[in-house]
Amino acid sequence: MLGTRLRRLRESLGITRETAASAIRASDAKLCRMELGRVGFKVRDVADLLTLYGVEDPDVREELLDSVRQANRPGWWRAYGDAFPSWFEQHLGLEEAASLIRTYEVQFVPGLLQTPAYAEAVIRLGRTVTSQDAVRRRVELRMTRQELLSRPDAPRLWVVVDEAALRRPLGGPEVMRAQLRRLVDAAALPGVTVQVLPFHVGGHAAAGGPVTVLRFPVPDLPDVVYLEQLSSALYLDKPEDVDHYLAVMDRLSVVALPAADSVDFLEGVLSGT
Repeated sequence: MLGTRLRRLRESLGITRETAASAIRASDAKLCRMELGRVGFKVRDVADLLTLYGVEDPDVREELLDSVRQANRPGWWRAYGDAFPSWFEQHLGLEEAASLIRTYEVQFVPGLLQTPAYAEAVIRLGRTVTSQDAVRRRVELRMTRQELLSRPDAPRLWVVVDEAALRRPLGGPEVMRAQLRRLVDAAALPGVTVQVLPFHVGGHAAAGGPVTVLRFPVPDLPDVVYLEQLSSALYLDKPEDVDHYLAVMDRLSVVALPAADSVDFLEGVLSGT
């Protein structure tokens, strides 16, 4: 987030990376890594960049310098470094910073709304997870992720779940019943919207697979689209890419059942399990 803000400030003024790098006694490559959020930040370097970019308002400067201190603070997920692939770390950080998380899932209930038993059943599908301890650590990570929904500044969560994820039995009937009940309970939370995309809709805009779009509280930060694959993930923030996926999410939300009807649908599936 900080790197993106600095890059946009620089580009808005037409300042080259070489000029900015020279102002902080760094190489062009280092400044590039800073703007991509791939290296740590020094308060002095960011202060010098803000001066170069003409940011003189004390409140704005302090906000950005405070972001430096936050960016350099290790995330809670570092304690679970053995429980997730390296490409997933960026997603954990984006979730923590987001003000709105919109997600569509076709095969599973979204991780932020999974029960421990359901999460374990999903994790065991991955052939790379072999030991019980590894499974336990991944379940713990997933449950700790969910704590962000109970924070005072919790992001809004807007979920569209394909009916296939609700019908696919994972972990057995009791596990599925508990998971469906968890979705019903989550839908009652003020910051959570749950919609079901039923089979009768037929084909739809997100036929390619699951999609997550993350929005942030800072106006000049772009939304980020997260596309998870079997052994990697894509993070998209170019306007044309983001606009395409936002349009897809909007169309899904229109054709999916409204929130109230989705709760009734979940109750119906529950009664049949």
